[in-house]
Amino acid sequence: MRFKEDIQSGKFVVTAEVGPPKGTDLSEMIHRLEGLKGKVTALNVTDNQSAVMRVCTLAVAKIITDMGIEPIYQMTCRDRNRVGLQSDLLGASALGIKNVLAMTGDHPVLGDHKNAKPVFDIESVQLLEIINGLNAGHDMAGLELKGKTEFFAGAVVAPEANPFEPQFAKFEKKIKAGAKFFQTQAVFDMAKFMKFMERAKEYNVPIMAGILLLKSAGMARYLNQFVAGVSVPQELIDELASADKPLQKGIEIAGRQIAELKEVCAGVHVMAIGVEDKVPEILAAAGL
Repeated sequence: MRFKEDIQSGKFVVTAEVGPPKGTDLSEMIHRLEGLKGKVTALNVTDNQSAVMRVCTLAVAKIITDMGIEPIYQMTCRDRNRVGLQSDLLGASALGIKNVLAMTGDHPVLGDHKNAKPVFDIESVQLLEIINGLNAGHDMAGLELKGKTEFFAGAVVAPEANPFEPQFAKFEKKIKAGAKFFQTQAVFDMAKFMKFMERAKEYNVPIMAGILLLKSAGMARYLNQFVAGVSVPQELIDELASADKPLQKGIEIAGRQIAELKEVCAGVHVMAIGVEDKVPEILAAAGL
């Protein structure tokens, strides 16, 4: 488990993420991911991201494992009850998947099946407690397992959430529930992130800053209007709007952000949605 070893040793870690396709043709996804081998420590596999139905996370996590890339298995509580969640976790363990990122998940009304019934039997803190229980050899009902799991469990936090205090309180709960690392939501306000890191350092848990590739000024404005906990400063929007090649400018901005954060946190989680092949360019722009 290189990811666990590196992040616990203090090495600056880089992860990226892949959104499974909507359909059974995985060729384009696999082509994009080939360029990430050796460039990132691990790769998050999103779980029906934004409540949009896609190929299941577990299948893609196994596929990228076979490609020689270490997966971080994202798991949301939106679509499965505690029985289904635990069953999938046992399946992931049986397939050799060790890293899990526990998330509550977006409501189905935000996705492409707006009439789907949300499950939310439990939420992310309880999911972390479940994972710790499976690692200890028992399920959520307290019943003994025939063979325990060995998951390295992580969680998410939004340093730019407004109001922030409820977010920080949940951050503390997630640590108590067993989160061993954190990946943040997209970070754009560096001053806010620095304040968060100053408060968080007493907990001595590795925190990876989320770096979201801005592909255009329109994308930045959309994030500000519709995505809670994300706030793109106007100066970055202006920078993108005035660029002849907005995507290249976005790569430059992301690289600049990573360079600024290299001495601040345990690593970065790069989100290049739909253009995962640009991650190496972002890392080069950051001097990594």
